[in-house]
Amino acid sequence: MYKPVVVVPNWNGEKELTASLNSLKKQTLQAHIIVVDNGSVDGSLALLERDFPDIELIRHSENKGYAGGVNPGFKRAIELGAAYVAPFNNDAVATNDWLEKLVEYLDSHPETGIVACKVVSSDKEHLDSTGEYYTTWGLPFPRGRDETDLDKYDQDTEVFGASGAASLYRVSMLEQIGLLDEDFFAYYEDVDLSFRAQLADWKVAYVPSAVVYHETSTTSNKIKGFSTLQTHKNLPLLLAKNVPRSLLPTVLPRFILAYKTFFFAAARRGQLFYALQGYGGALVLLPKKLKERRIIQSGRMVSDDYIRSILVWDLPPNASKLRKLRSRWRRLMGRPA
Repeated sequence: MYKPVVVVPNWNGEKELTASLNSLKKQTLQAHIIVVDNGSVDGSLALLERDFPDIELIRHSENKGYAGGVNPGFKRAIELGAAYVAPFNNDAVATNDWLEKLVEYLDSHPETGIVACKVVSSDKEHLDSTGEYYTTWGLPFPRGRDETDLDKYDQDTEVFGASGAASLYRVSMLEQIGLLDEDFFAYYEDVDLSFRAQLADWKVAYVPSAVVYHETSTTSNKIKGFSTLQTHKNLPLLLAKNVPRSLLPTVLPRFILAYKTFFFAAARRGQLFYALQGYGGALVLLPKKLKERRIIQSGRMVSDDYIRSILVWDLPPNASKLRKLRSRWRRLMGRPA
């Protein structure tokens, strides 16, 4: 069996790459490292040629986003006959035994297709993700985001999904359910893949002893309106592909309310143009995603009750505006806030 493969998507990440790649080269478990460059115009390519000539490089002439920057590495891992492949952000730094801990878990849990690690912010004072979750409002969220108790989630456990910043995938699972959805470009493609894995009866686990330090949003902050556009485009697609029919009466009305709230909030921030772009992009892609939905749902291997059991039946912790709106509505209805 070929050694694990780690895939690092890169777009103009010259400042972050060295620390990220050095942490991968220092792993206690050796990996085949691949950098997929998304048409960088900074010094990334020169840096790779000069300092990391032993790392495999796949070059794109344009920016194909996170999904398009990871999938070529996934395909290469399949070609090499690797059992496991890990996406790893170019602004992340792993502790030395990060990969070994994740591989050990997958080796001993054949029912698990994805394993998440503890992702800590680069300031080492806040959590970034301890597993991704999906709510009955159609909104995903990273568990623990911005919390300061770094030891709060320190038990191995099953979770809904894994962060694309750093995680480990079983290659045989990817061959079964498919790779990242490149129509997402960036944002929530990791949750989409985790949702598809759950529907196909692959478990997702969280291993807190595997730790990565991550500088969040370094790529998205380089592009004005990027987060707004991608959020408004991808959230409807995530729901349309994956939520079972029996859950739609619960999830869809809540999602419409949340989506409208996000849309008007974007308009108030002066980002109406980007919200409209995202909304339009979702409408254009929706027919294609509904076709994909039929394939995903027809191949489902778990019950609706199981999917119900792994959803969070509440708003995401950081959805403060929606919580206030819900409280007002409950008071009008004479119900406890």
